[in-house]
Amino acid sequence: MVRWVALALGLVLALAVWAAWPPAGMAIANGKAAPDVAGENWINSKPLTIGELKGRVVLVEFWTYG
Repeated sequence: MVRWVALALGLVLALAVWAAWPPAGMAIANGKAAPDVAGENWINSKPLTIGELKGRVVLVEFWTYG
């Protein structure tokens, strides 16, 4: 009985997350430009702006020491 309740709760939770999840590409479809990335230390290039990267695929990895 406990397994069925846990399964039902898990299914309800999964459906709620799925329904609330934004559709793929939603951030791109709204037409807002990405903000410039502020930073002092760039590795392997000079600091770039969003305008210089327009039309390119960009992977941004943020990390910190913690």
